[in-house]
Amino acid sequence: MMGYVLVLLATLAWSFVGTLVKTAAPMMDSFAISFYRFFFGVIFLAIFLLIKERKLNFRLALKWVWIGGVAKAANYLFENWAITLGYSYSNILIPPVQTTAILVLSGLLLKERVSGRGWFAAALCMLGVLVIGWNGAPPDQLLSGGGFITLLFVLAGIGAGLHVISSRFLVSKLDSGSMNLSIFAVSAMLLSPTVPVHPTYGIVGETTWAAWAAIIALGVITGLSFVWFAEGLKRVPLAAVAILGNFQALFTMVWSLLFFDEPITKYVLIGAAVFIAGILWLQFPVKRKKRAATAAV
Repeated sequence: MMGYVLVLLATLAWSFVGTLVKTAAPMMDSFAISFYRFFFGVIFLAIFLLIKERKLNFRLALKWVWIGGVAKAANYLFENWAITLGYSYSNILIPPVQTTAILVLSGLLLKERVSGRGWFAAALCMLGVLVIGWNGAPPDQLLSGGGFITLLFVLAGIGAGLHVISSRFLVSKLDSGSMNLSIFAVSAMLLSPTVPVHPTYGIVGETTWAAWAAIIALGVITGLSFVWFAEGLKRVPLAAVAILGNFQALFTMVWSLLFFDEPITKYVLIGAAVFIAGILWLQFPVKRKKRAATAAV
């Protein structure tokens, strides 16, 4: 039961990201939001590891820690930029792009064979992304603001996918806590020069308690949600993880309606259903051979 709670807790945490970024955006630009997500994330993850293991293990000399740090920094930077320009729920585009990126990158970097089933799932994911990115808009509008926002989310999804690939290379060398701590520290260092560029250190509007609370909450999510998910993954069947993970899109749209009254069109719902089908198609194991063997007995 605890495994299900941890997976659901991580999923719920990720679903609030768009709402929290939108809340912080009137005070900070997307560069500062991205930096502070990692800055506070490292702090909260370090506190957690000190309580749990009484030590911190930074491994900054590993190549894939830096690749993962660059990828995760790009993921957050493009995601936050796109959310500030669009709707708070629009980051539901990232999981299907991430899934497709993982399939492509695993073939290129890990030399893993991608089956026809995998490519079909990737096609469904990207079809869902295109439907949501289109959202029934006329061509002239699609080529302006809407298309640019979708492009930002595609770049964010590719960054998220490369971060997962880097974790695959590092999992044999580091535990999940030390791996995330090292990667997030690199991401924070990479984004830290972008904060002082602005004379007010990324502050672009009125300073409010709500915005700072949102920034700190984003740090908690960054620092701890991946630990929750990793621990839950050890205890929960992959099929159940796939189902629970896809609730993120549904929760995200609920929060956007509840907090910002943003329009959820039929195109968004159809696109979400299509890419969720693609992700589930990829995650669920094929059981036809098993059933055939049972029937033969």
